[in-house]
Amino acid sequence: MNSGLRIALYQPDIAGNTGTILRFAACLGLGVDIIEPAGFPLSDKALKRAGMDYLEMAALTRHVDWNAFEDWRKSEARRLVLLTTKAATTYTAFAFAKDDVLLFGRESAGVPDPVHQAADARLTIPMQPGTRSINVALSVAMVAGEAIRQLG
Repeated sequence: MNSGLRIALYQPDIAGNTGTILRFAACLGLGVDIIEPAGFPLSDKALKRAGMDYLEMAALTRHVDWNAFEDWRKSEARRLVLLTTKAATTYTAFAFAKDDVLLFGRESAGVPDPVHQAADARLTIPMQPGTRSINVALSVAMVAGEAIRQLG
């Protein structure tokens, strides 16, 4: 089922969300990249609780920092697709490619400007006026689901 599509988490803050995303990715055969530092120890109990026994099945790659991730991504010639509230294009109006890396920012702060600028595409999930953001694990499921649907 693995399409080559990957999920990248930029310095995730909440172990439970990361565990949920790892479980989701393991079930769908998607790789996950964690760009450190994370806001919790990656061996944290909450991460294991949320990921359950799926953590061993997850195709997880850890990158010591943004530069290490970018070096890897560029060497693989993968397109970086950032999900952000600061975009005009909706994720449903975008044509995903099989080797895209879907990048999701920190729960507390998103991504800094240099990361935003490095993205090949910036997408948003339309929300009701007055709302700030959707939980990152739900956002990953929505966007990865659409990408998988498009890619067949």
